[in-house]
Order: sequence, then structure tokens, then C-alpha cells
Amino acid sequence: MIPIPTQQQRDWHRSIRTLEHQLLGAERTLTYREMAQRMGVSTHSARKLWRALGFPNLDDDVRAFTEADADALATMVRLVREGHLNEETAISLTRSVGQMTDRMVVWQIEALVEDKIANQQLSDAEARAQVVESLPQLIQPIQQLMGYAWRRQLSAALQRLTVRVESGLAAVSRGREEGPDAPLPLARAVGFADLVSYTSLSRQMSERTLAQMVQRFESKCAEIISIGGGRLVKTVGDEVLYNAETPEAGAEIALALAETIAADDVLPQARVSVVWGRVLSRMGDIYGPTVNLAARLTALADPGTILVDDATAAALEDSEDYLLVPQPPRVVRGFGEVQPNMLLRASGTGIILDSE
Repeated sequence: MIPIPTQQQRDWHRSIRTLEHQLLGAERTLTYREMAQRMGVSTHSARKLWRALGFPNLDDDVRAFTEADADALATMVRLVREGHLNEETAISLTRSVGQMTDRMVVWQIEALVEDKIANQQLSDAEARAQVVESLPQLIQPIQQLMGYAWRRQLSAALQRLTVRVESGLAAVSRGREEGPDAPLPLARAVGFADLVSYTSLSRQMSERTLAQMVQRFESKCAEIISIGGGRLVKTVGDEVLYNAETPEAGAEIALALAETIAADDVLPQARVSVVWGRVLSRMGDIYGPTVNLAARLTALADPGTILVDDATAAALEDSEDYLLVPQPPRVVRGFGEVQPNMLLRASGTGIILDSE
């Protein structure tokens, strides 16, 4: 016997359909072939762009696309035809939008759900139902903020490409002139912060408590890295990866991370590292031996401490703000024997955070 939907379920489905129409702007009337025809490309090319946005393949006869889908993807096709991009770069840019917006909307929905649970004492299912009801009033404001933030972030990226390039080039001469990362294009300080005993703690916590701890860790790290002039590359649960354009900026961020996390009553202590070297930047991430060495040093650090390698120590040793304490040499996988140094503050106020 087929169960009959309740009035609540019917209302829920009606809300979902209304919200979808508001988001998509039109009904799903086009197949892959029809969308490709409107874009003036092959079905194969339309599929590649659709997949690059992060959506799954669909059967050719499924009417899953709107006129707005065709118009949006056609913008990338025009850029290729006008010679501004080649096809590979257009796919890469489309993928960047797809991956970043996918993570962003999941983050936003979960934040709204958590707000409903915490402040209205709702169950998870009830909170999600209420989020669907409240989203129509939030779509336009969030969209405006996203457009503004993209332009602001692009402006900041242009500053890093131009205004700060001289300091970065000057800093290159202070270390890493030779070595496995020498052919890589960008001189950067690469840092990791890793929460101690995260796995064991997560097993003892409720879902809500764990979420609060992770959110606090990420927000603290993001604030420090941003104020310190660095870039938050990514977070993976209990770990954050950042980079900065000078050894000093990387060191200041590392010190602020270790100090702030240690003083926080909610968070466990962190192991931190920072390494000055060269990296390859692709798809919003960074790669190369410098990144790998920073990750290895983080694993070697004691809770609450910061480790740097000898080349990074050499790049920082002329500054009166830092104290570098040599540690016993360690054999590091992939690097052989490495001389770690503990980084401590000798003078200076460091990064000033806003009081809560």
C-alpha cells in the first residue's frame, strides 16, 4: 500500500518547488542537446562545462536544464571564441566557481540550521524545514554580498600581484636559493596549525559540541591569518593551511595562532609550523616540497610550540622580534635529516586581534 502524503509533506514539497523556481528563474525545459544548440557547441562540450560546475551527468533525453543554464554556460563559450581564454582555462575557471560555490552553500545552509537548533531548540529535521521557509528572504542579500566579496577579493589579489611583489622578490634572497623547490615560481611562507588530540576528543563529544569546536577553530584561524596579511588556503577538520608573502608575516601568523589557541578555553592546544620556500599555486591550493616539509614539521612539534626548519630560521634570524632555539636534528620522511628550530617571540606586540 502506497502511503498517502500528509498535508505537512505536501506543504514541504510545494515550498521546495517554489524555492527552486526562484533560484533557477525558469522551468527545466531543455535537454543536453537543446542546451548545447542554444550555446552553439557540441553536446560533449556542454557536458564538460556542466561537469566542471560540479553537477552529475544526466541522460540525453532528460529535460533538466533551463534557459538560464544555457545563458550562463554560454558566457564561458564566448570568452573562448573571442580569444580571451582557451578551452582548458575556461574549464578550469568554471570548475573553480563550481567547487567554491558548492562548499559555500553547504557552509551557509549548515550555519542556518545550526542557528535554528541552538536558538529555537529545534530538532535537526525541524531546523532544516524552517531554513527552507526562510531562505527566500535571504537569497538576494546573500547574492549581493557574494558579488561584492568576489570583487573585493579580486582587488586584494591584484594588490598581492603588484604592490607587494617587490617585498616578496626581495625576500627570496634570504633563503631557498637552491633545493628541490627552487624551480617553483612563488616565494611563500607556508604554515600549518593542527589541533592536538582532535581524534580522541571528537569521539567523546556530542555532534553539537564538536561542531562548535571546529567552527571556533576555523574562525579564530581565519581571523588571525587575514589580519596578518596571509591567505587561508584550506581547512581540513582539525588542521589549517595558510601562506604569506614574507618569512616575517608567516612567523607572526604562526605565533598568533599558537598563542591564541593556547589561551582559548574551548580549544585544545595546537602544533604549528612555518617554512619559507617556493610553491606552485593551482586551483586555489599550493603544492611542492615546502608544503610537505611544513606538514612534517607540524607532526614533530610539541603541543603549543612552533617549529621552523634551518633555512626559515636563517631568513628570520636578523630580526630582533624572534628567538630561534635549535632542536635536536630529526630524520624527516622525504627530506632526510632536518634541523628544526623552535620559534618564540623575543619582542614586539605581534598581531593585534579584536577583543570579543
